[in-house]
Amino acid sequence: MSTLVILGETTSDSGGSGFASIIFFALIFVAMYFLLLRPQRRRMKEAQLLQKSIEVGDEVLLTSGIIGFIDAIDGDVLWISIADDVTIRCTRGSIARKIDPTVEPAGGNPAATESDDQD
Repeated sequence: MSTLVILGETTSDSGGSGFASIIFFALIFVAMYFLLLRPQRRRMKEAQLLQKSIEVGDEVLLTSGIIGFIDAIDGDVLWISIADDVTIRCTRGSIARKIDPTVEPAGGNPAATESDDQD
């Protein structure tokens, strides 16, 4: 009998806490949108634009770290020359970025490594 009395007396006085919890969850969703979803969508759009703009002769960096020149394009398959008489085949999705030869010379920048060694 005493358990029935205890259970009967446990009432919750929520007042305005329901509205506050709705606002709290809405703020969490808004924060997730601006911190996670929006930047991810932007990166996906940039990757799609990059994959569409690839042409034969471009120097590219693959997601695996391999750098090479595009020899041929066959739909979503790219033939990439990475050394003399060495050609690999990969998909457009494996392209991380194009390498701009005016900004980044082939083989890196040896002048930057020499100045680091002098310090």
